[in-house]
This record gives sequence, C-alpha cells and structure tokens, in this order.
Amino acid sequence: MQIWVDADACPVVIRDILFRAAERTGVIMTLVANKPVRLPALPHVRFIQVPAGFDAADKRIVELLSVGDLVITADVPLAAAVIEKGGTALNPRGELYTQENVRERLSVRNFLDELRGSGVNTGGPAALSQRERQMFANQLDRLLARHSKTVSRRGPQE
Repeated sequence: MQIWVDADACPVVIRDILFRAAERTGVIMTLVANKPVRLPALPHVRFIQVPAGFDAADKRIVELLSVGDLVITADVPLAAAVIEKGGTALNPRGELYTQENVRERLSVRNFLDELRGSGVNTGGPAALSQRERQMFANQLDRLLARHSKTVSRRGPQE
C-alpha cells in the first residue's frame, strides 16, 4: 500500500499527521500538487508536481494508483475514481469514502455546484476542528494497522 495525497488543498495539520505516520510505519507517501509543497527529509515521502490545470493532480493520482492504495482527498469525484479503481479514499476530516456514500456525496456536490452556478452563495467548508483532526488520525491509524496485519500474514515480498 502507498499513500497518495491530493496536496493542493490538504490542510498543513493533516500533512503533518501524515508525515509522522509515514515516518513511523515506513509506508511510501507521495504528495501530488501543481505547486511546490514543503516536505520533511524522510526517505518514504515523495512529491510529484503536475502542470497547473483543472484536475491535473487528481488525474495523475488515479493514473498511478494501485489496488489497495490509500488516497487522502476532500475531492469527491477523485474519491469516486479511487474507489472505482480499487483504492481507499479518506478525507481530511476523517470520513472514509465508501461505494455507498460516495454516490450520495457526488449528488450533493453536483447540486451545490448548480446552486453556485445560478448565483446562490453556498459558503465554504467549516474550519477543520480538533475533533476532526483526531478522527482523521484515528482512521489513518486503523487503515495502516489493517495494512500492517495484511502484510505480516502474506509476507513483505507480496
């Protein structure tokens, strides 16, 4: 398993949690963004810069994603593509996207886009709370622990 981060909109506090997890577990983590991102000097953390453009980072993540990889994103269409390709998607608020809830979230997102397109101010997302940061860290730990158990049962070469 690798961790892919949609880094253009990923909060710094969530990146810090991810960096600590990558350091602790040795899981390869790649941040993908269209502008440079500050990274710690860790052997398992990488960065891919994509050209500026609509969904360029999302497209690159989906292209490189393997079955079983984890993607950190608040972008619902990217989460849907990740799930379709056999990956796992987790948003920075600690919510795990599933086959069931991603369809509902896509519908809500599309509805809000229509409202905004007609001139309605729908506001933006609320600031990330301490509770949501903790939910994210806990969900990430669960996913990494599950991965670790799978690897130890199969052996590291698989």
